[in-house]
Amino acid sequence: MNPLLSRRGLLTGLAVSGIPFAASRPALAAIPARARTLCYIGGYNKHAPPGGAGNGQGIALFEMNPTTGALAPVSTFTDIASPSFITLSADSRFLYALSEIDDFNDQHDGSVTAFSVDRLSGELTRLSVVSSGGAVPAHLSIHHSGQYVLVANYVGGSVGVLPVRPDGSLGEPTDIVHNSGPRMPERAQDNPPGNFAVSDHAGPHVHMVASDPSGNFVVACDAGLDRLYVWSLDLATGKLKSAAKPFLSLMPGSAPRHFAFSHDGRTLYILCEQDSKVVVARFDPATGAITPQQRVSTVTSYFQGSTLAAEILLSPNGRYVYASNRLGDSLAVFRVGPDGLLTLIDEVWMHADYGRAMMFDPSGTFLFCANQRSDSVTSFRVDPETGALDFTWHFTAIGSPTTFAFLQL
Repeated sequence: MNPLLSRRGLLTGLAVSGIPFAASRPALAAIPARARTLCYIGGYNKHAPPGGAGNGQGIALFEMNPTTGALAPVSTFTDIASPSFITLSADSRFLYALSEIDDFNDQHDGSVTAFSVDRLSGELTRLSVVSSGGAVPAHLSIHHSGQYVLVANYVGGSVGVLPVRPDGSLGEPTDIVHNSGPRMPERAQDNPPGNFAVSDHAGPHVHMVASDPSGNFVVACDAGLDRLYVWSLDLATGKLKSAAKPFLSLMPGSAPRHFAFSHDGRTLYILCEQDSKVVVARFDPATGAITPQQRVSTVTSYFQGSTLAAEILLSPNGRYVYASNRLGDSLAVFRVGPDGLLTLIDEVWMHADYGRAMMFDPSGTFLFCANQRSDSVTSFRVDPETGALDFTWHFTAIGSPTTFAFLQL
């Protein structure tokens, strides 16, 4: 064999000819690992309280195709009861999931489970399970400081404060605050025509709790008392203290459910479930004062019939607000004006039944909707310039979905 045709001979020949080996071939550029986008979806399963049971299995993990937005199943963590709301820590190392139940302990509380997240596979490992501080929790969030998880307990109307330990696990509640107030009507006066749906106003029902972007205050929607509550949180003790103006009363019967802050934290978009309205309000990050400026419907003037608003999101660029309507099965698209006020520019069919949670993927390219009663997730491609939603025609089958969390790897 000609030695120059063998691997050793080729290297020897190059060296003899005076050509350095490193220069004998073009340098290979480093090939970065393919970025992956994972999506966790939770919802109701058979362990939910009577009337809330669903077809879900637990927390399902999917991988998103970054080009099409299609979701491909990966695995499911089944050992958890009705994880109807989940959220990831800011560094995505931990996932927190509530269980919308009322039999965790002798006090008939719900529970919150802390998981560590495998940053290579997305798999979950349970770290701890603690009481939510009340029955049937409906929402949780991580305080701006990262030191506490805040839980909205629907039945009984309480907010629980759970300390986050250094390893990401949770401790028992450091504070539980119970709301109280007068009985409110089941329906609002400004309902859409023909709306027979009612919201439960039999007592306090906290539906969402989160800190404002500055971290100075904690805000909660009480759908049973038609109020927004405001507290400050003592980070040393984990105790809540009422703001100078402890709550804002909204239209009787309107059932404030969820809210979203503008990026600067000075405008608050409050979604009222019963009358399907958004209240636009000014928020003072120094005092926690909330001043309403506008009420705008999430359905067009053509709509008549029963509807219950569910979720509200601000677009990543802050130029549009989106709201979901159950029963009416539509998505409202609002343009945000220079003053923060909203203009309804479109109402889009969800292509499914009883859409609840919505979430953008990390790139902001797609908007996903969890459709509880049709056991599916639908998605839309988002035009960041116009706010328009273009249905992708991707349906993801999953039992009774209600919540999302996205992880970028």
